[in-house]
Amino acid sequence: MKGGRERGFALVVVLLVLALVAVAGAEFAYSMRLEAAAVRAYKGTIIGNHLAEAALAQAVREIVSDAAYAVEEADGLLSFFTPDRVSLPRLPREKVALGGGQFSYRITDEEARLNVNTASPDRLDRLLQTLGLDKDVRDTIGDSIQDWRDPDDLYRVRGAESEDYYLKLPVPYRARNANLESVTELLQIKGVTPAIYNGTKDTPGLAAFVTVRSPGQVNINTASAQVLSALGLSTAEITEVVQSRRNAPYTSVPGQFGARNMSFTTKTFRIEAEAIVDERIAARLMAIVQKRLDGDPPTVTVLEWSGLQ
Repeated sequence: MKGGRERGFALVVVLLVLALVAVAGAEFAYSMRLEAAAVRAYKGTIIGNHLAEAALAQAVREIVSDAAYAVEEADGLLSFFTPDRVSLPRLPREKVALGGGQFSYRITDEEARLNVNTASPDRLDRLLQTLGLDKDVRDTIGDSIQDWRDPDDLYRVRGAESEDYYLKLPVPYRARNANLESVTELLQIKGVTPAIYNGTKDTPGLAAFVTVRSPGQVNINTASAQVLSALGLSTAEITEVVQSRRNAPYTSVPGQFGARNMSFTTKTFRIEAEAIVDERIAARLMAIVQKRLDGDPPTVTVLEWSGLQ
């Protein structure tokens, strides 16, 4: 009986040791899987960042080409034209294979957008109207943008200043009392909700049509119907402009639009790039660049740079 008890005790001890070994092994395997996943994620992030920067570099290559005009084509993409109005071939922009992944990018004309720092209140109101916003909402946004930009602390009828509104928010902050430095600043301004700013699945948001980086004039060759409407063009005039520029870019602003603060060339572009690694988006970048013609070859100056979520 004594020998049986000893063997039983030894068996229990062996089982406990095996259980501990199994737990330790499982913990080690789990830790190794976590570490391997972290290494893969880190590697994917590094590759993704390089791919996004490669996309940016290829976009810049298109921008500094021998192009005098840029036109928004029927497919919504930007094409470049020589001084003789000959279309330059686009470089591949969608899912370009490179290294361990792919990159895509989109070039848009920053001067096709309405500059919120220089646009008159009536033009901004017409732009907001194209987004389907009610008058009360438009008035609130319009007055609040003016209050955000002006140097005083006096608020307009539907506007807002630091003391009466922004400092009373759950997370308080002050109005800039100067021009906006980025369009993302609009999200801080009274009346501009994320839905208005970003839009919905079927409707573009305010961010698609405004800028703070353009000289102020709007390029007739690239402006959207919404921005052309904000400038005061009628539906018939907008149709005429869109159809005409698809045949060939405007080389001057037609006389009837002479007082609309329009141009026909551009030097400022927005590049939105993304990298795809292991069939997922690993990195996104956005840069606003300005083409400089004071060198040979032309170069670009980066006006704004950010990562996108």
